[in-house]
Amino acid sequence: MSSQSVLTLAPKLRPQLGSHAQVARVGLLDLLEASSRTPVAAIVAPPGYGKTTLLAQWAERDPRAFGWLTVDRLDNDPAVLLRNLVAAFGRIEPVEGDLLDEVDARGAAAVDQVLPRLGSALSRAEPPAVVVLDDVHLLQNLDCLDAVARLIDYLPEGSQLAMASRGEPPLPLARLRAEGRVVELGPEDLAMDDGEASSLLEFGDVDPAKVDVPELVRRTEGWPVALHFAARAAGAGRRRAAQAVALAGDDRVLVDYLQFELLSRLPERLVSFLTRCSVLERMSGPLCDAVLATTGSADLLESLARSSLLTTPLDRRRQWYRLHRLFRELLRSQLERSEPGLAVELTRRAAEWCAANDLPEPALEYAMAAGDADRAAGVLVEVAVPTYADGRLAELERWFGWFEARGEVERRAGVATLGSWISALTGHPAAAERWADAARRASATDGTPGGGAPTEGPQALLRAALCRGGVEQMGTDAELALVLAPAGGTGQAMAQLLLGISHLLAGRADQADRQLADAAEVGEDAGIDSATLALAERSTLAMARGEWPQAEALAQRARTGARGAWLERYPSSALLHAVTARLAIRRGDIAGARDDLARAERLRPLLTWALPHLAVQVRLELARNYLALTDAAAARTMLWEADDLLSRRPRLGLLRDQAAELHAQLDAMRMDAVGSSSLTAAEVRLLRLLGTHYSFREIGGQLYLSQHTVKSQAMSIYRKFGVSSRSEAIRHARDLGLLVE
Repeated sequence: MSSQSVLTLAPKLRPQLGSHAQVARVGLLDLLEASSRTPVAAIVAPPGYGKTTLLAQWAERDPRAFGWLTVDRLDNDPAVLLRNLVAAFGRIEPVEGDLLDEVDARGAAAVDQVLPRLGSALSRAEPPAVVVLDDVHLLQNLDCLDAVARLIDYLPEGSQLAMASRGEPPLPLARLRAEGRVVELGPEDLAMDDGEASSLLEFGDVDPAKVDVPELVRRTEGWPVALHFAARAAGAGRRRAAQAVALAGDDRVLVDYLQFELLSRLPERLVSFLTRCSVLERMSGPLCDAVLATTGSADLLESLARSSLLTTPLDRRRQWYRLHRLFRELLRSQLERSEPGLAVELTRRAAEWCAANDLPEPALEYAMAAGDADRAAGVLVEVAVPTYADGRLAELERWFGWFEARGEVERRAGVATLGSWISALTGHPAAAERWADAARRASATDGTPGGGAPTEGPQALLRAALCRGGVEQMGTDAELALVLAPAGGTGQAMAQLLLGISHLLAGRADQADRQLADAAEVGEDAGIDSATLALAERSTLAMARGEWPQAEALAQRARTGARGAWLERYPSSALLHAVTARLAIRRGDIAGARDDLARAERLRPLLTWALPHLAVQVRLELARNYLALTDAAAARTMLWEADDLLSRRPRLGLLRDQAAELHAQLDAMRMDAVGSSSLTAAEVRLLRLLGTHYSFREIGGQLYLSQHTVKSQAMSIYRKFGVSSRSEAIRHARDLGLLVE
C-alpha cells in the first residue's frame, strides 16, 4: 500500500469524534463489558445518539485490542472494503503480507481467501480483540454486506464485531438474535438520563441546579445531541437550558443539524411525508393514508423505523409509530412555514379517521387541535365518564377548559352538564355552578351543534347532585332522573343512589336503605363505583340502628368491590374511609382507624358545597371519629367546616340536627381546647371490659395486668372522657358507639 494510500486511510482507522467534552456512559459500558462473550454488538440509532462516542469509550476501557474502520460510501466496492478491513485488522495483529496482493489481484473474488485468513489473524491475538465497523448504514452493496455477514462466522471465540449504524443493517440479525449471538443497543438505551444530562450541562459550564433537568430530559427524550445544543445555548447565555429546547421550531442550531444530517439526505417525497405527518401524535399506515390522501404509508413507516430516522415503533406488530418529540416539533414548524393552513386540514382528517375507527380520545385531541368544536363536543360527551372512571382528571379538566376558553359552553348543553359534574367532583364549586347554569340555559334552546342538548334525565340527575333546592327537591329531581334513565347503566345507579341519600337526609331510614340497596346492586352489576358509596351509606344506617355486624359486612363489601384508584383519588370514597375508621375504633384498632382517617383527610378538600350533602356528611362522620378518639381540636375543625357548608346549603335535612348533637357532645367533653391524646390500644381493650360486671382485679386477670395497672388505665380513660366515674365512662363510650348495650 502506498504512503499516500496510508495517509488517506488513516482517519478511517480511528474514531471520528468531535472536540466537545464527553460524558462517560458508564451503564452502557458495563453492559458491553458484560457481553464480551457475545460475538456481535449492534448499536443502531439515529444521528446524535453518541454511537461513535460510546464505541470509543469502550475501546479506551476494554483491555482487548480494537481495530477500527469508519465506513464511507467508497467501501461499497468489495475490493475497497476488503483492503480497508485488512488495514483495520492489521492494527490488532499483523496479517500475512500477501493478503493485499490477493485483493489487488482478484478484487471481489478474493473474499473466500481473505475472510478466513483475517479470522486466523484474530485467533492469534492475545487477549481476544474487537473489530469496530462504524457507519455501517452507508454500506449498500450486497456483496459488501455479504462479506460483513460472513466475517461474523470467522470470528474466533472471545473476539467481537461491533457495528454502529443509523438504521438496522441488512445483516442476519434475526438469526443472531435467535442464537443469542448479538447484544443490541437502540435509541432508548443510548438516551441520557438525568444524571448524564447534568454532567453534560456541567461540561458546558452550566449549573444543573439552576436548570429543570428532568423537564429538559423529558423534552429531548434524552437525545444527546439535543441536550448538547441546549447546554451550548445556556452556556452562551441565550436562555436557560430547559428553555433552549422548549420551542424546537425556533432553535436554528438544531434545525440546521437535522437538515444536514437527516433531511438533506432523504428523497423529497419522504421529506414531504414526514413533514405532513408531524401533525400526528401517533402514526399508522391507514391513518397516514387517510390524512395524506395517499397509499403505501404502512410500508413507508416500516422503512423509516428500520432506518432509525427518529421514527419509533410502538408495538411488536409494528402497526403504530411515533416521531421523536423534538423532530416532530421541528417538522411541524417547517410545515407551518412552507404550507400555511394545511396543518389544520390534515388534523381535521385525523380527527375524522380516529372517530370512525373507534379511537375517541385521539379524535377529541385532533378535533380540538383543528378547532373543530362540533366534533370535539360529540366525542367529549362519549369519553368523559369513562375517563373519570379511569381517574384521569387532569385530561378532563384540560378538555373542558378548552371549551370554556373558546366560549363554547353556552351553546353545548351536553358538554356543560358534564363540565358541572367534573367540576363538582374535583372540588371546584363555583365552576360547577357556572357550568350548571350554562347547561340550563343551553338546554332551553332547541338543540346544540355537535353533542346535542342533553335529555331531561341528565339535567335532573345533576340538579339532584348539586342539591341547590334542598333535600325534598333533591328527591324530586332524583325520581325524575330515575324514570328517564336507561336500565342497568350509570344513570340508573346514580339516580337510585341520590334518591336513597335524599330519603336518608329526610329521616326516612327504611326507604333510604331499600333504595341504596337497589343502587348498590345495579352499580355492582354494571361495575360502577357508585355502588361503593351506596354501601357506605347503608353502613352508616346500620350503625345508627346499632347493627354493628351488618355495618361491618356492608363496609367490607364496599371496600372489596372498590377499585384501588377510586379509594385513593375520588372524593366520594372519603365517606367509606370515615365509616371504616369508626368501625376500626369500635374494634380497638386505633392504628387502622388513623390510617383510614388519613385517607379521608386527603380527600376532604375536594368535598365542597358543590356536593353539599356528601361534604357535610363526611365531616360529621369524621367529627364522630375524632370525638371517639378524644381529639377535640380535630372534631371542632370538622364541625366548623360543616357549619360553613350548612350556611351555604341550609336545607340538608337531618344533617343540621346531627351537627347540633355533635356540637353538644364536644361541649360536654371538657377537654383541653388544643385537643388531647387519643385512647391508646390498651385503653380501648380495657374500655370493652369496663362495661361488664368484672372488678378491676378480675379484669386484670383477663388482660394479664396487675390491678394497679388496670386502675391507672381506667383513670386515664376517665380523664380523656372528661368524666369522674366508671358508670359515666361507660355511658359516654356508648354515646360514641364504642360500647354496645
